[in-house]
Amino acid sequence: MKDVLKAIYERNSCRDFSGVPLTEGQVNELVKSALAAPSAVNAMPWHIIAVTDKGMLDEMDAYAFSILEEKSPDFHKRMKERGGRIFYNAPCLILIAKNDSDWATLDCGIVSQNVALAAHSLGLGNVICGMARMAFEGPRGEEWTRRLQLPEGYTFGMSVCVGAANQGKEPHALDWNKVTYIK
Repeated sequence: MKDVLKAIYERNSCRDFSGVPLTEGQVNELVKSALAAPSAVNAMPWHIIAVTDKGMLDEMDAYAFSILEEKSPDFHKRMKERGGRIFYNAPCLILIAKNDSDWATLDCGIVSQNVALAAHSLGLGNVICGMARMAFEGPRGEEWTRRLQLPEGYTFGMSVCVGAANQGKEPHALDWNKVTYIK
């Protein structure tokens, strides 16, 4: 089986990171994989922010978690039962900011998949994390936009938490009921 197909079939969403910092080389490979993503008319409507400052990640996680409690108490309760963390103690967050172009949301999804597959190929756990957007809401939303240095006119698009997994898990089963072939 080709390496890319193997990575696609083997990758899973990690929700339990050891917290061990990534090397500079690992972070650079993740950023490189993000920049290699295709985009509509090659517009690249994103800006990549690699966050490895553990104090900042923990503070952002706690704030996002408090916003989640406010916006979705039931989901907050579920997350609290899973450890009470949005970033699951990941030592690296690849944040993908987007501009307001028509295809930016789709293109950010492509970037996040590139990063997730690159992380898996580096032997790192990862989870695509849309809940990081909570940090950009509420009374401190603008503060996080400034602290994370989102360029003018950019907003949260998607993020990927990356780090060494505390434990492995099987990828989800393929659901062939989600497929229709038209011949």
